[in-house]
Amino acid sequence: MLSYQHIYHAGNLADVQKHALLAWMLDYMTRKDKPISYLETHSGRGLYHLDAAEAVQTGEAAAGIGRALSNGWFADDHPLARALRSVQAQFGETAYPGSPLIAASLLRPQDSLHFAELHPQEYAALKKALTGRGARTYRQDGFELAQSVLPPTPRRGMMLIDPSYEVKADYGRLPGLIAKLHRKWNVGLIALWYPILTDDRHVSMVSALKGLDLPNTFVHEVRFPPAREGHRMIGSGMFVVNAPFGIEDEAARLSDLFAKI
Repeated sequence: MLSYQHIYHAGNLADVQKHALLAWMLDYMTRKDKPISYLETHSGRGLYHLDAAEAVQTGEAAAGIGRALSNGWFADDHPLARALRSVQAQFGETAYPGSPLIAASLLRPQDSLHFAELHPQEYAALKKALTGRGARTYRQDGFELAQSVLPPTPRRGMMLIDPSYEVKADYGRLPGLIAKLHRKWNVGLIALWYPILTDDRHVSMVSALKGLDLPNTFVHEVRFPPAREGHRMIGSGMFVVNAPFGIEDEAARLSDLFAKI
């Protein structure tokens, strides 16, 4: 589907959870000198401005990253805080990075970056936001890209799968896809983000993922109030294959913070 545009939701509470875990995992992986590959299947435009009419209209950023920063959720040396500073220094204080710019801000010249986005306007914005960062962008279905580039060079690395879930069939499709991707890239860290909606449609997908023979899996979920009356998203989840050591501590810290909302 090409109707989804994340500008209305950028910086919301789901982004806070997703981006905090993503930044932590990338920071962990770059503690070694060895290069890594980083891949995204559904990249979006990569850069958002939270004073844009769409973001102000929903108020989700104010209730999300605005609340988190005001309440001191992230120390100055937290990788997400570092990425935010880097992006705002380049694009202005209202800039908020999507996952592509978080990754590009935290990764190094020796690392390999691959970003897929199918929406034509979002792709054009993504390519512009990543100018000069040595990243490869693809106007291509992200699930097709995921299968075509594996195993990447270098083999050590991470993939973020973050579809819009506008296509309900994605919930049933993803467990089999992730099993297939892991067979092609058994050393890769594969992270799947998913929304938690009022109808709990994620439950069967997560149950199927847990039933797969995948190594060192980790699941983290948080709940939060709906952004407005009638809004169906009430939480956010991340399923990780080959989860890095210590992620449990960062996840527990986030869980404590979300529980206080």
